[in-house]
Amino acid sequence: MSFQTVDDYIASYSPEIQAILHEVRSTIKSAVPESGETIRYQMPCATIGDDYLIHYAAWSKHIGLYPVPVFESDLEAEVAPLRSAKDTVQLMYVDPLPTDLLTRIVQLIASRR
Repeated sequence: MSFQTVDDYIASYSPEIQAILHEVRSTIKSAVPESGETIRYQMPCATIGDDYLIHYAAWSKHIGLYPVPVFESDLEAEVAPLRSAKDTVQLMYVDPLPTDLLTRIVQLIASRR
């Protein structure tokens, strides 16, 4: 399947997953109001100007965030248990979406741009 817009991507999932994807999308936009969005690698990507900020994708048991750098701060202690790879964070569906943590991750990444 090929997606042209983030709305197309979100619409391809069940209503339960759509709700989570909408929450991720709105959390990113609230955290970095100047951000835009596009489809990159067939997944939603938040952007700042022509640069990507963060990608997110729905999987069978989680939302994946990519790439999330290793942070040199107390934030990494919170992020580390959610990492599945050096630059990948998994937000499991069985847990409430950590919007505060997602906000801080996105804001810190944006501040490095």
